[in-house]
Amino acid sequence: MDTLIYIGGALLFFALIMASIALHEVGHMLPGKLFGVKVTEYFVGFGKTLWSFRKGDTEYGVKAIPLGGYVKLVGMYPPEKESGRIRNAGSSANPFATMIEASREAEWADIKPDDDGRLFFQKKTWQKLIIMAGGPTMNLILAFLILWGVLGIHGSYRPQPVVQGVAQCVVPADRTDRDTCLAGDPPTPAVQAGLQPGDRLLTFNGEPIEDWGHLQGVIRDNRDGRAEIVVDRGGEQVALTPVNTVLTGVADTWDPSKRVEAGFLGFTPTTERIHAGPGLVLQDMGDMTRMSAVALAQFPVKIWNTGVNLVTGQPRDIYGPMSVVGASRAAGEISTTTELGAGDKVATFLVLLGNVNLFVALFNFVPLLPLDGGHIVGAIAEWVRRTFARLFRRPDPGYLDTAKMLPVAYAVFAFIAISGIVLILADIIDPVRLF
Repeated sequence: MDTLIYIGGALLFFALIMASIALHEVGHMLPGKLFGVKVTEYFVGFGKTLWSFRKGDTEYGVKAIPLGGYVKLVGMYPPEKESGRIRNAGSSANPFATMIEASREAEWADIKPDDDGRLFFQKKTWQKLIIMAGGPTMNLILAFLILWGVLGIHGSYRPQPVVQGVAQCVVPADRTDRDTCLAGDPPTPAVQAGLQPGDRLLTFNGEPIEDWGHLQGVIRDNRDGRAEIVVDRGGEQVALTPVNTVLTGVADTWDPSKRVEAGFLGFTPTTERIHAGPGLVLQDMGDMTRMSAVALAQFPVKIWNTGVNLVTGQPRDIYGPMSVVGASRAAGEISTTTELGAGDKVATFLVLLGNVNLFVALFNFVPLLPLDGGHIVGAIAEWVRRTFARLFRRPDPGYLDTAKMLPVAYAVFAFIAISGIVLILADIIDPVRLF
């Protein structure tokens, strides 16, 4: 029975991710059609067409490999600037030029004279920006709505600046058993200060404590400095014995795989389920955006390490990237775990879905072709060039020839494809386990 639930949870999550991708492409297609761009294809998946139908200029359908989707906006590349026409792809001895002209030739093969004015490159800058940002923006909206639904209806478990338990000693970082105190282990600053379960920390070195995140930050930043703490104990304010926090290695706030030196007090906080509105959701998404930005900056290195670990049999980095297969496996694991109640399972499942949508949005905003961010940068660069030319009364430089960036686009696409293969293999052979 558990196996069926696991498979069902994984398949449901995969289907919801595919639905998110379909909506991502809708985010491109709708403004494209609204601004008069000719759209000839809208497909979920790649490869052989399994099912499709045509309405107007557009063919809608599903393809055999369900690992993405696309919408074909006609006229992404302008004609060659010098001649204003499409050259034969074999007319250049330069392989990059041949690649560029071959792609341009394929793009213009189906463009008819009456398509003039309906081509993407002819649209105004603000229209291009809306069209290309529409896809990732759709994922941002989905992430926001999903996470808001969870936080507003079910709630979210959050640490509070209230003591649940006090660690009795400072355990060396290289010790495997971190729960047992041995002779010679120094008492924690929390023990020396007299912290007790149930204490709510009010101030730290005179600074009022707003929430757990704030408290965690000031303790870390204190390093091995003096700490004067005031707590609420049974309704009374109690000033604890001043102590010095100690330096220890902790996970970095924005990169959990990295350990940094930080102040340590030595207690565990209580956890409380809270309900909140869109403000906290936006704050959470901001924090996740910062963490995702760090992860994206390290993405090539993480992929390399994942591949090396897979070949050498080293343990998988639990903070490393996952493919949609790995995320679906995680959803199956959430569906069958006995460590969560039914409501918590649904909430955790949806939070995972919301986080994946947020990451998809941020990934697509990376300013490299063929990602949406690359087209956004191209549209902005074109506007800047033409604006400066107009201000300084110079000839209009015309449309920016994004086709010249195709070698970069193909390199990025190849990297994404290889990364996807590495991650899918890792997620099948050595998946990240949540529980």
